[in-house]
Amino acid sequence: MKPAKPEETQTRARVSQSTQTATLAEIARQAGVSAPTVSKVLNGRADVAPATRTRVEELLREYGYRRRRAEATRSPLIDLVFHELESAWAMEVIRGVENIAREEGLSVVLSESAGRLTPGRTWADQVAARRPHGVVLVLSGLDESQRALLTSRSIPFVVMDPAGDPGDDVPSIGATNWQGGLAATRHLVELGHRRIGAISGPSRMMCGRARVDGYRAALETAGLPVADDLIKAGDFHHETGYRLGLDLLRRPDRPTAVFAGNDLQALGLYEAARELGLRIPEDLSVVGFDDLPVARWVGPPLTTVRQPLMEMAEAAARLVLDLGRQDGGPSTATRVELATSLVVRSSTGAVPL
Repeated sequence: MKPAKPEETQTRARVSQSTQTATLAEIARQAGVSAPTVSKVLNGRADVAPATRTRVEELLREYGYRRRRAEATRSPLIDLVFHELESAWAMEVIRGVENIAREEGLSVVLSESAGRLTPGRTWADQVAARRPHGVVLVLSGLDESQRALLTSRSIPFVVMDPAGDPGDDVPSIGATNWQGGLAATRHLVELGHRRIGAISGPSRMMCGRARVDGYRAALETAGLPVADDLIKAGDFHHETGYRLGLDLLRRPDRPTAVFAGNDLQALGLYEAARELGLRIPEDLSVVGFDDLPVARWVGPPLTTVRQPLMEMAEAAARLVLDLGRQDGGPSTATRVELATSLVVRSSTGAVPL
């Protein structure tokens, strides 16, 4: 390896030293602005020109600037961010975060990113201005600039049920989705079903892919073929379960059982079966995923995989508050997966003769 030139070594030493000791005054000097302007950027104030804000943010990221504890006066809040906020699934998550916030004397601020898996820049500025105790993102993530912005303000964040790979340095809470898909499909195989369909969630979401992978593994382990034409990709909504359910059930060689990617899709499948005059479970067995409260109330009560949503949300809230209490720099990221379990009710039965 070619040795570094003396001037290169000196430059690296200066950068290393500056990275460790950078102050607002030094960052202001390099940005060509006043220290109060840098403070405004740190606090998410709107009265800073966009070009100036961008220049200051770049320097904050370059120096890895983190607010000192004395500077980081926090508001009594937890920010909870959903990519969509429209179902009973979300209510279970809200209850879990609220439980922990109540214990800690905090309030919860709800945000929705309108279906996007990354919140907009305006959201990040608002969070920086609020200075909450932490941020819990549900089926969402942050881009590099947003992560740097929160880190520079000493605002910890945790991803619950990450849509994609959150990265090795991002704390996250999830569930054993693959195991859940395996258990659901194995249950149907043990009841004698051989043609088992699946309605999945979005392919961009890691949890949906993992559930279908578990479905495939159960069929392969049982020595059954995996028929790709019996796997329908959609989203996690009732309407998709209904539409894709009709596609599966109108086939002349229709499946005798279907594993739905979540309970809402399973309820849509119920509607499709009723429309076609099929009885559950006499003509069609159905398994869902999540175990929302409605799963116990529908007729017949739904066999489903219990995902401990409230417990996952509580764990995410506890983790983000624990991260905020830690002194010093960021700690090693934590990845936690809570166990799923099969809940057998009345929507599954032996294969029809």
